[in-house]
Parts: sequence; structure tokens; C-alpha cells
Amino acid sequence: MKLKKILFPTKFRELAFNSLESLLELKKVGLEEIVLTYIIPREEVGFVPYGGYMKDEEERLREQAQIRFSDWQDAISAKGIESKVVIEVGKPIANILRISKRENVDLIVAGRKKRTTLEKVYIGSATLELIRRSTVPVLVSKYMVQFEWQGEMITKVNDHIFKSPLLATDWSDPSEKGLKMLSSLKGLADKVLVGHVIGVKISKGRTKAELDRIEKESKERLDDYCKRLSDERMNAEPHLFSGRSAPEIMRMAREHKASMIVMGTTGKDRLKAFWLGSVSHRVAETSELPVLLVP
Repeated sequence: MKLKKILFPTKFRELAFNSLESLLELKKVGLEEIVLTYIIPREEVGFVPYGGYMKDEEERLREQAQIRFSDWQDAISAKGIESKVVIEVGKPIANILRISKRENVDLIVAGRKKRTTLEKVYIGSATLELIRRSTVPVLVSKYMVQFEWQGEMITKVNDHIFKSPLLATDWSDPSEKGLKMLSSLKGLADKVLVGHVIGVKISKGRTKAELDRIEKESKERLDDYCKRLSDERMNAEPHLFSGRSAPEIMRMAREHKASMIVMGTTGKDRLKAFWLGSVSHRVAETSELPVLLVP
């Protein structure tokens, strides 16, 4: 499952170009093209309720975006990667999804939202909608973040995100796809962390014998995942935690110095999981690391 073509939508927020630059090392493992995309929200150029249209404003926004993209394309070209620019007017998420299908991309990159000091989440409702509706993997990029850890405020730069990815698996089909995607990073990842959390719902009310059996089975499955990566000549480490899934995944990532988190987005009931707040969505919202979500 190689990442040959990436869709990179942007609103030209601060550090967006830095986030793009961090992806260019994928050239080493087969990246061929990046589709740079800017969606002009329809409400910025349309009149309501009179139905008028500000054509001059649309042209100004298009030209402004094209000028910015021209500089980005130079940087992409310098790495030997092809690029194209798509600028459209419409509803951002709907347009991004249509473009991803039309261009047959392997990955969509979603930028993090601006956080206020009091906010504790990195992504908003639009990105959550994109994650829920996308049929291709979505990378929630977080180039520079500030977060509290053990009573201190820390600033973290995520510039080499493929160095030591953590696959947080729940043994689902999307987790299997995530494993295959990580296999394609051979030569780029120094090591792959493979982790599983025995959740509270699974362990609650179990006897010690039952918990021992679950732990044994989980370790065997983790070892199998690691062996499959080792067969691809990749370094892999198994890690088993227990407790509340989302916090434990983030603790695992911090303790073992993961560079990003890879998770599946679907389970037995995708729609229910989305509205109730699935583990993958909570991790994407609150982790300081980039999160790659595989449907």
C-alpha cells in the first residue's frame, strides 16, 4: 500500500508549508505526485439572499493562491516530485472528497486547527467530517504544537514523522491496512512500534484466568504483527498496555518516543462510533503527534 499520490488541501495557515515539507521525504519510498488544493468557500464570493456573485473577488483569491502555490511547487520539484494545483469554489469537505476520488489519491493531509490557550483539541468539526467520510487514509498533520505534560508546557516540532511510527491496533481490518501501509515505509522508518491496549470494557468483570488468556493472546498477535514487519526487514517493537484506550495510546506514544500514531477509523459500527466519539477520533483530537487514520 504505497503512498504514490497525496492530496494536500490548505487554507495557507501558519506552518502549512512546513507541514508540506515534512512529507517530501516520502520520495524515498515512492511518492510521485502531490496535488495542492485550495477551496474558496462559496460564502466568501457569493451574495445571499440576492443571488449575486463576486467574480472579481474569486479571481483575486485564485491568483493569490496560485502565487503561493508556485513557490511551493518549486520546493516540491526540487525533491524530484511532480505536483499540480487545483483551486475550486464550493464546500471545502465535499470538494476535497470529490477531488480525492477524481485524482485517485492514496492519502489526504488535513491540517490542525488554530487552538486558543484554553482549548485542548487540535482538530475541529470539519476535519472530523473529512475523517468520517473519506474512503482513503487521512493524515492529521501537526507540525508544531504546544501541550501540557507532567505539569509543564512543552513545544514540540513534528518534522520527521515517519521515523518511529506507532501502530495502535485493535486487530480490525483497518489496522491490517495500517500495517501494510507502514510496511511501505521501509527505508524511511528507523523502527515501528506496534501497540495494543486491553481496554476497560474488555477487562471489566473478568477472572484472573480470563485476563491471563487475553494478555497471552494479545502478546501473540503483537508478536505476529512484528514478525510480519521483520520479514520486510523492518525493526519492530511490541507494546501491550491496559486501561482506557485513548489515554493509554497517547501514553504509549510518549513513553516510547513515537513520531506519529497510526490507527484504523472503522469498527463494527462506524457511524455509532463517530457520534459517540471513537478512540481514533479522540486520539486525533488530543494527541500532540500527527495521526494517520486508515479506513
